[in-house]
Amino acid sequence: MPNNVKIMGILNLTPDSFSDGGEFNDPKLAIKRIEAMIAQGADIIDIGGESTGPGSTEVSAEDELARIKPIIDAIAEKKLTDRALFSIDTYKAHSAGYALEHGFKMVNDVTAMRGDPKMIDVLLRYEPYVVLMYSKDSTPRTTKEPMEYDDVIASIKTFLLERVSTLIEAGFSEDKIIVDPGMGAFISSISDYSFEVINRLEELKLLGYPILVGISRKSCLGGKTEDRDQPSVDWSLKALKNGASIIRIHNVELMKKATNS
Repeated sequence: MPNNVKIMGILNLTPDSFSDGGEFNDPKLAIKRIEAMIAQGADIIDIGGESTGPGSTEVSAEDELARIKPIIDAIAEKKLTDRALFSIDTYKAHSAGYALEHGFKMVNDVTAMRGDPKMIDVLLRYEPYVVLMYSKDSTPRTTKEPMEYDDVIASIKTFLLERVSTLIEAGFSEDKIIVDPGMGAFISSISDYSFEVINRLEELKLLGYPILVGISRKSCLGGKTEDRDQPSVDWSLKALKNGASIIRIHNVELMKKATNS
């Protein structure tokens, strides 16, 4: 992954996503949204078929694949993978494998491979880029627990180093690994921790891996979801200043304008 800034546009194929649930489940609407984000400047498109935020519902492997398969097939048919790098947002090995078989080049795993023991095998087979994310919770679904830390960055670094080491020891290429400190409830329902992590991101950069930050529309920003786009961009710019390489964002157009100004 090059060192210059990459914008990752979000496409949720879920009925219960906190931000845009149910809006893009139809393949035609999904493709239209993907093409719009690419036109607006997205370098990466991150597609997910299961919400993992607080209060979300667990989805079976069969149901997740049923949600994402028509969109993945349409992406492949229209050769959109020639225009952007596509990422599959999943912790399920079967879903990841299907996406990678059809031209996707990245796996974004919120469990950092803890959710499915077969994920490592898929990663070793296809050798995509992989995002390993910190989460305070051992399950894929995060909670609203107000977890407190003695040193939040130290805790995140320890976790990520362990997960990275597990992958490298299995034989995975180190230069394909990206780390994500998690944001919002994945760190704690205490909002200040998310902002502290962004302000101290340079300490995480010392791990030597590209950093992805996805604070977009998270509840830690406060206010109504529909009013969080500008705060999302503002904090994402701080993250870039402090060492982030990839910004995961809902409003690609606003983020692209901000990085160009």
